[in-house]
Formats: sequence, structure tokens, C-alpha cells
Amino acid sequence: MSNQAAAPTSPEKKEFWRWQENTWVDESRDWRDAKILTCGIDVGSVSSQAVLVADGELYGYNSMRTGNNSPDSARNALQGVMDKCGMALEDIHFVVGTGYGRVNVPFAHKAITEIACHARGANYMGGNQVRTILDMGGQDCKAIHCDERGKVTNFLMNDKCAAGTGRGMEVISDLMQIPIGELGPRSFDVREEPEAVSSICVVFAKSEALALLKAGYTKNMVIAAYCQAMAERVVSLLERIGVEEGFFITGGIAKNPGVVKRIEKLLGIQALDTQIDSQIAGALGAALFGHTLMMKQGAAKAA
Repeated sequence: MSNQAAAPTSPEKKEFWRWQENTWVDESRDWRDAKILTCGIDVGSVSSQAVLVADGELYGYNSMRTGNNSPDSARNALQGVMDKCGMALEDIHFVVGTGYGRVNVPFAHKAITEIACHARGANYMGGNQVRTILDMGGQDCKAIHCDERGKVTNFLMNDKCAAGTGRGMEVISDLMQIPIGELGPRSFDVREEPEAVSSICVVFAKSEALALLKAGYTKNMVIAAYCQAMAERVVSLLERIGVEEGFFITGGIAKNPGVVKRIEKLLGIQALDTQIDSQIAGALGAALFGHTLMMKQGAAKAA
């Protein structure tokens, strides 16, 4: 028998950037009672969502981290919500893929761009008064105008850069060693609002944040400066397209009050509230498009 002591196990590195994955099903309803079941799958650069719609109404969803490849991410997102409600893929009548990985959803019947799907989802979530949508995703931002039916009338995108997006916020979270869900509230816990960081390119912002800490900034001040920089970048995009009444924010950053409240202050307008998870807007819109397509197919057969 060896007297050699066992090597100490190194503590698991805490992933401060890891946001909360979420699965929900409307337990007041039974999906088996629905005539038409449709699904939207939004495979994004950072997160993937699967949304189930029963007879045109939101029934359930699963939101999780995007994995190494789009097909697996799509399967895992859908499996998570199907397991929660005891559903199988063959029970779903129509599946629509959206997001940057939309063409790689192996079981999708159709692919629709995320611009159209976010507008349709925002219309459902915020009502027909929604006219300007800001989608703050993992790797890009989109400003979208739509009509009262959620149909896109105009849009603008920023460049493909992690700056001012969910991925950028993840980097700051890890750098500050603060859970990502706490960044927004902590950004207001400062004596006075600091100036925005000069760059929100993830690489430069990281070095600038470290320089600010060395210069005597508290972590909260650095977070506030970064949130302000993100808000200013987004507002410059929105001002190019124009912001109409009925302003609505989708995407993961919509959950960060540190960015949202600063955007509202710069614009002088308040975003519409919703009780639905802002991160599922694209997948929800995709599922609603699926429902409309099924209704049209039914009408065509009846004719």
C-alpha cells in the first residue's frame, strides 16, 4: 500500500461569463389539444433557442449556449423543450430555422432570415405598436423598422464585430471576475457616471479596462464606462435609421439594465416592456411564420 499522498485537485475555474440557460413550458395547456404545432429554431453565434407555438400561441421554449456546430446546437435546443413537455419531433407539423446557422438546421422545412423573424417575434411580444426594434445579439446588432403586422420595412446592421454585443459583455464579465447577470445592476453602483471607454473593440477594451483599474477605477466604474460605450455605439446605429415610437429591444443584452437604461437615456425614449424572454424573439418569430405557412397550406387544400 503506497504512502504517497494523492495530488491535490485544482479547483474548477469559475466561468463568470456563463449566463443562465432557460427552459419554459406553459403547463396550463396540453400541446396534444393543438391542431397546429410549429417550431422555430434560432441558431446564433453565442446562443441557440427553440420555440414551440401551439395554434399560433407561444407554448414553450429552450434557450441555451450554442455548441461547436449548428446542427447539434439546433437538435439540443429542441430536445430540451420537447423533453420538458413529452413531445417528439414527429408531433411538430412545421419547423423554421433562423439565425446565422439557419441553413444548418437538419430537420427544418424552411429557413427565414433573422431580420424578418425578430420583427415578427417582437410584434407578438410587444404588440402591434412596435415600430423600431433593436436586436442586440452575440456578435452583431441590428436596427429594424416594421409595420403594425411585424413586417420589416427597413433595417441596418453593424459590422461583424463582438464590440457592443453579448460576446463583448462576456469578455468584460470574465475580466472583472463578476457574474454576467450582476454587471448591469453594478454599473449603477458608482458615485458618478464615468466617461465611456474610448473603444469597445473587445481587444482594446480589455487592455483599456485593465489600465483604468490600475489608474484607480473601481470594477463598478469600469463596468459603467463599458456599458455607456456600448449604449453610445448602439444609439449611433439607431440614429442612422431613426427611432419611432414603439421601441423594443430583443436579444440577450436586453436583460442588462446597465446598457438598456443608458440607451433609453441617450434616446430620450423608453423601451416597451414584455413578460417574455427577450432572447427568444427570433425563434418565436420563426415559429409564428411556420404557423402562417401551415394555415396557408390548409386554406389551399380546402380550396
